[in-house]
Amino acid sequence: MISGAYDPAMRRLPPLSAVRVFEAAARHENFTAAAAELGMTQAAVSYQVKLLEDRVGTPLFRREKRRVMLTEAGRRAAAPVSRAFDAIDGAFAELRAEDEGMLTISTSQTFANTWLAWKIGGFQMNHPEMAVRLLVNDMLVDFATDEVDVAIRAGRGPWEGLSADLLLDIDFTPMCSPAFLARHGGRLEPGDLPHLPMISPQDPWWPWWLREAGIDVPEGRLRSGVRMDSQANEGAAAMAGQGVAMLTPFFWRNDLAEGRLVRLSDQVSTRGYAYWLVTPEHRRMTPKIKRFREWLLGEVTRELREGHSPHC
Repeated sequence: MISGAYDPAMRRLPPLSAVRVFEAAARHENFTAAAAELGMTQAAVSYQVKLLEDRVGTPLFRREKRRVMLTEAGRRAAAPVSRAFDAIDGAFAELRAEDEGMLTISTSQTFANTWLAWKIGGFQMNHPEMAVRLLVNDMLVDFATDEVDVAIRAGRGPWEGLSADLLLDIDFTPMCSPAFLARHGGRLEPGDLPHLPMISPQDPWWPWWLREAGIDVPEGRLRSGVRMDSQANEGAAAMAGQGVAMLTPFFWRNDLAEGRLVRLSDQVSTRGYAYWLVTPEHRRMTPKIKRFREWLLGEVTRELREGHSPHC
């Protein structure tokens, strides 16, 4: 190292909290006004200024009756300190704008493919200043390491450290295509289902629903069959006539209404799981997250109440 060169590691900075208070007090030349700006008491401002004066070894303000005035030393320090805070604010302004301009949503294949992908354009149109990135993955997100603002998670909730808003309960009932039903006589009873091609028969929803329908189901796997990795794919396979799938009616109302799927029973079962919107608790009121949460809860509530098609 060249002798006399500036070494950042040798900085002898005073407490930055005290410097911040000094900058506000110097601009106003009024401790009460600085306290109001910073959300502090006047006594706390006075204490921080005194702490800084003790640290630098010279008075920065001259106290007079009911007012304070900068000393010469305080005036010399005030301008470069204020410029330094402007520079710090500018350094982070671009990052704040970039963060506020992009909303990253993590969600499952089923929720994305059967509902959210059909609806997210409406949110984008209402907020054209914001870009939306949709990450579709059934893996749980780690907010500490992943660049994700919000996630839509299936589970029982709650989760420590996360704010969780209930979206909808997960229920299920068997469905198939009209052509599949016609090939099997046009009517199927719950007791017929274990003997037919079942899509993802290893899914625990199957024995749960059958037992609630009064069908004696042995422990263990019901039968071999095609295993799908998401309900979105199971529904597509059912529409293709490959068998009977256990599906959540909320996600398939449009396909039911337009005749691509038929329900085989009025019985709907649930195991206590639901879809939740989750985000770190400390980010819950971030403006872009607040806007998305309000929109999403409004859309889901409206469709649950009015029974509108999710594809409209």
